[in-house]
Amino acid sequence: MKKLVLALTGTALLVAAAVTYTVSARHNTAEAGPAAQLTLDAGQLLFRDTKTGQVASVPVGNTQAKPQVSGLKCDRFAVAKQTAVCLAVKPGTLPAVTDVLVLDDHLAVRHTETLPGTPSRARVSPDGKRVYWTLFVTGDSYAETGFSTRAGVYEVDTGRLVKTIEELPVFVGGERYFAADANYWGITFAPDGNRFYATLGSKGKTYLVEADYARYRGKTLRENVECPSLSPDATRIAFKKKVGEGVWRLSVFDLKTMKETELAETRSVDDQALWQDDHTVLYGLDNTVWAVPADGSGAPAKLAEDAASPAVTG
Repeated sequence: MKKLVLALTGTALLVAAAVTYTVSARHNTAEAGPAAQLTLDAGQLLFRDTKTGQVASVPVGNTQAKPQVSGLKCDRFAVAKQTAVCLAVKPGTLPAVTDVLVLDDHLAVRHTETLPGTPSRARVSPDGKRVYWTLFVTGDSYAETGFSTRAGVYEVDTGRLVKTIEELPVFVGGERYFAADANYWGITFAPDGNRFYATLGSKGKTYLVEADYARYRGKTLRENVECPSLSPDATRIAFKKKVGEGVWRLSVFDLKTMKETELAETRSVDDQALWQDDHTVLYGLDNTVWAVPADGSGAPAKLAEDAASPAVTG
């Protein structure tokens, strides 16, 4: 099977640090108070409390309010409609193993998949019918750094599991692309639940792929795009663009005009951005959730501290 080589030393160091943190953090979580009964009611900012690993919630209109903290522990978390997904690494497993928990609107587990790897990204399609993820894995013989990735999809309405989209046929410049080290990460679906975007990485390059889920084929649109996130109106892609060794800049790409806009966040952001609405992009950085205008104006605004993996209920 085709797999992604995280070939660059800077990226490998970041991945190694993330894996070390994820595995160790689940053994050193602080004791929290009584768990709140969180639901997916509209108007909430949910996130992973970085001190405890638990999912917490504050009102979108008052993010400085005291968070309500649930009993659910995740390493990555995402929501859409009445569906949520929680990626939770199993403590003490080497190589790492992750539970992919599909949750209902009361954050009760409705389905579990257990897959090899360490949590990296998680999302739910806008219609709530698909959950998808990226995991870091080890052991691929060609992976000089020791790390590669798997991106998969679970169909909530049918129960179908696609453990990895590695076999997705992709065309680069009109020609079918074949490479032993090719792989995908950072999936994001359109509101129709069919069109989706992802990053293809191969031979030291990354590409933005636009794909048709039903036909199961895709094409590349441009280079140097990682962790795409489609806007609610499905016209723009927020992504992280590599500008240096282990350094990424948040940008927005207009799918119609092909124009790229760098956002006002000038620090390196290694995250899959989240659209709060058609005008605002959220992301995690330094154990804090931030917001920044999607048109390149303004400045980053702090929404929640001790927080990562933001999710917004509509």
